[in-house]
Amino acid sequence: MASHLLNHSKKLRNASSLIQHDRALLVRWFCSDVQSLSINRNRDMLKTRIQDYESSARNHVSESAPNFTKPSFGVQKRNMSTMKRGYMRESLLNGEILQNSQVLSRRNYSSASDLPPHQEIGMPSLSPTMTEGNIARWLKKEGDKVSPGEVLCEVETDKATVEMECMEDGFLAKIVRQEGEKEIQVGEVIAITVEDEGDIAKFKDYKPSASKSSDPPAKETPAPPPPKKEVAEEPAREPEPKVSKPSAPPSSGDRIFASPLARKLAEEKNVTLSSIKGTGPDGLIVKGDIDDHLASSGVKEVSAPSKAKAATDVALDYTDIPVSQIRKITASRLLLSKQTIPHYYLTVDTCVDKLMSLRSQLNSLQEASGGARISVNDLVIKAAALALRKVPQCNSSWTNDYIRQYHNVNINVAVQTDHGLFVPVVRDADKKGLSKIGEEVKQLAKKAKENSLKPQDYEGGTFTVSNLGGPFGVKQFCAIVNPPQSGILAVGSAERRVVPGSGAEEFKFASFMAVTLSCDHRVIDGAIGAEWLKAFKGYIENPETMLL
Repeated sequence: MASHLLNHSKKLRNASSLIQHDRALLVRWFCSDVQSLSINRNRDMLKTRIQDYESSARNHVSESAPNFTKPSFGVQKRNMSTMKRGYMRESLLNGEILQNSQVLSRRNYSSASDLPPHQEIGMPSLSPTMTEGNIARWLKKEGDKVSPGEVLCEVETDKATVEMECMEDGFLAKIVRQEGEKEIQVGEVIAITVEDEGDIAKFKDYKPSASKSSDPPAKETPAPPPPKKEVAEEPAREPEPKVSKPSAPPSSGDRIFASPLARKLAEEKNVTLSSIKGTGPDGLIVKGDIDDHLASSGVKEVSAPSKAKAATDVALDYTDIPVSQIRKITASRLLLSKQTIPHYYLTVDTCVDKLMSLRSQLNSLQEASGGARISVNDLVIKAAALALRKVPQCNSSWTNDYIRQYHNVNINVAVQTDHGLFVPVVRDADKKGLSKIGEEVKQLAKKAKENSLKPQDYEGGTFTVSNLGGPFGVKQFCAIVNPPQSGILAVGSAERRVVPGSGAEEFKFASFMAVTLSCDHRVIDGAIGAEWLKAFKGYIENPETMLL
């Protein structure tokens, strides 16, 4: 079979002498069942043979080079024998056939005359947590020429909409999954490309078979055991059902004992517990007793809703909103965080009078130089980054075996959009100036609202800042830790308060901003969290120190 595939391949059909040089070696390369075993066992031997093979093949190619090259799509194509030889050598030495990290594809060599060699493009894995994706839109149409680096389509992943690029020259013969299709598993075929334009029409009615799925093969189902021979001497007896003997019903003056589930079921079915005999220990009424009572009295299992509830349901008017991929992932991650991370919260009030004064001075300089204005959130991000550098225990993540402490301070900034909640990252925020931080935050927020964030725009954060005070006027709130991080800062709004003055009857006004630190107690102890808040408050109340 492998020999037949080699002869059929368009890219090798002119290299007959090259194939004949060491046919057994090439067959073993194409055979996936033997490849890994033979390579691991004879790695050194193969390396030597490949070097000899390359030396002789190089001489052969140099003699017949005009026959190996041909124009393709108006561009001189690289020598296919040399490409295949280099690809085979790298594959053999690595012990596996290389796959592109972005696009999953598989080349097929068909023996059928109506199905020429083609390449199946699978749904790519564009983020570490991606298991399925949606086709947002196709940028190429069937019949279009495609080249390496050109965008085929936009894929909605679990975190953003990402462009999927083509990896080889060819023509888009068939779009298997159309625009708007959702929940496509990673590796599932979404398109077909061919090398020759004349082969496009042969894939008009093409449908990928289940055997060509890119998913790992399912485990073989064991064959059912042979039927047992019937024994004529003695027919099998049906097991007699075990019936618990009901105890005497409790007297009216005694307390009725029933399990919580039985009480809840009786309340839903409008069943009086005093009329039921319990079959549990010491006459305890269990769920089975309620079910038996309902069955004997002819009451339906599903209780009818009350008239008030029925009237309410009839009067309801609603719209079912489809759940986007990012909404699903956000929901699952937040649920996982709340269920598995032991949260605790620390809140402190920070005086922001000096901060607001410094911001006014800096914005005057920015306007004079034509720069963008600096927001309070930019100052908060800078203060949080410097506090993380001072208290690095909070810049860590929990693993089952160790606590990983990061040397980079990358701050995720929560941004709410019409498409959902995004958390783009400002990398090395502790080393950047306020104007640079403000510029990056504005660019990332714009990309988030346009749903055009790339994976590098939101991956790799070590701490998160969520601000609902400035945009929405929320006084104080508690945020949920964004795993695998161990801390998130919730920033509230600033309000003016009356504070005591220096004299006995003196007072003055000051603006205070409430911030709440949510911590993973597995990583950040209470004293460490308090130390971080103290450092953060110091930078906010003495903002000049952030400029040193």
